[in-house]
Amino acid sequence: MEIALGIIICVMAAVLVACVLLQSGKDKRLSGTIAGAAETFFGKGKSKDRDRKLSMATTILSFVFVILVVVMYIMVA
Repeated sequence: MEIALGIIICVMAAVLVACVLLQSGKDKRLSGTIAGAAETFFGKGKSKDRDRKLSMATTILSFVFVILVVVMYIMVA
């Protein structure tokens, strides 16, 4: 059981890092230059929707991640 929880925690940590890195920052100077497609007329709504979904996913994943870490800590102790 501990091994399974450890694997799940490692996978969730990787997904959580990916979700955080995929979000666009508040400062769009350099990121807007690199990801120029998001600044086009047709891409504005999609970019906001994508950021909203990534933000929600990050919040949910971080909450579940913390709960799993606490459960793992209690099981090991």
